Amino acid sequence: MSVRIAAPAERGFTLIELVVGILVFAIAMVALVNVFAPQIRKGIDPIWQVRAVTLAQSLSSEIRAKSFDENTQFANVGGPCGSSQACTQSGSLGPDVGETRPFFDDVDDFHGLVLQGSDIANSLGLTTDFSGVDVYSGFSVSISVFYDDNEDGINDDDLDNNGTLDSGVLIGTRKLVQITVQTPSGENMVFAMFRNNY
Repeated sequence: MSVRIAAPAERGFTLIELVVGILVFAIAMVALVNVFAPQIRKGIDPIWQVRAVTLAQSLSSEIRAKSFDENTQFANVGGPCGSSQACTQSGSLGPDVGETRPFFDDVDDFHGLVLQGSDIANSLGLTTDFSGVDVYSGFSVSISVFYDDNEDGINDDDLDNNGTLDSGVLIGTRKLVQITVQTPSGENMVFAMFRNNY
């Protein structure tokens, strides 16, 4: 006589249990991604902000090295504009005809300059590629220069003292240079400096 030993019943997952398990796992993953994804995106912001500051400092140094005005005389010959020759009127601020960035010779030549992505280069026209990577990809820069003698940060050329539009003939002794750097995330960082007539 032979004795048969009953094998324990083998049991697996049913199709319904598998589908429910996959659904619970998917819901948990969506919740985790929604929690961590914004943090990952925000983690790059400080890097972009540092690059924006570096870019603005570089442009500030380049602009600060230029003379106050096109009509400023150099080295003991006539002195600053306004003493022997009139300074540029507010309506004429900007680069002179045919003048490009490598040949900018005064502060207001930078008025209206806009640079984007691969156009961002140093004053010699050298690109910002390092090992084939453009460190300012996605960045944009715009520069405005205007007279601001009262140092209120408002373009004194827009409105004169009685609130009417200025005719563009304003001449001041202090120019405000505003450099606006936009990061790839769309954040606008504004940097400003004054340049006095000396």
